[in-house]
Amino acid sequence: MSYRIESLERLTEHFSCLPGVGRKTAQRMAFAVLNFEPEEAEDFAAAILEAKNSIHYCPICQAMTDEPTCSVCSDPERDRSVICVVEDTRSVISIERVRQYNGLYHVLHGVISPMKGMSPDKLRLRELVERINDEVKEVIVATNPTVEGETTAMYIAKLLSPYGIKVSRLAYGVPVGADLEYADEVTLHRAIMGRQSL
Repeated sequence: MSYRIESLERLTEHFSCLPGVGRKTAQRMAFAVLNFEPEEAEDFAAAILEAKNSIHYCPICQAMTDEPTCSVCSDPERDRSVICVVEDTRSVISIERVRQYNGLYHVLHGVISPMKGMSPDKLRLRELVERINDEVKEVIVATNPTVEGETTAMYIAKLLSPYGIKVSRLAYGVPVGADLEYADEVTLHRAIMGRQSL
């Protein structure tokens, strides 16, 4: 019988449920938490509960926020004629790091993926269509360059075609199969500057 500590196993299982966290990384995270002083562990637990209780979706762009409306949507200096559509809030953070884009965002919370049970009706597409008005001139589709991301981009282009607005796609400065979260600033800058119409 192998050596086991049940509470360490449970903690490791919780960490391994996080996207992109493998079993070994989850175990390292669990050991790090166990090395906290009691006060640090209490602060860590309180921070998790506070985040869980206070973070919600922005009613406009669907990004995560702890304010009534996210900081981008509530900023009067943002260009309201452009909406950048992304898969998740992490992509918003990645693009904001570049400091080259000054428009608004819309977060889909996924991509079309029949194999994973993600159909168009499970994405925040209805909310996107509701945002299209006379002020919006362009929608940039910034889904990841994967099969699912490309499928979602084409679906959005077709969905928005009756509105007569420009629908563009990030240029392929971002490697195929990569997540925007891990792209460097230069690559993201080139991708934004070289976007193309769909």
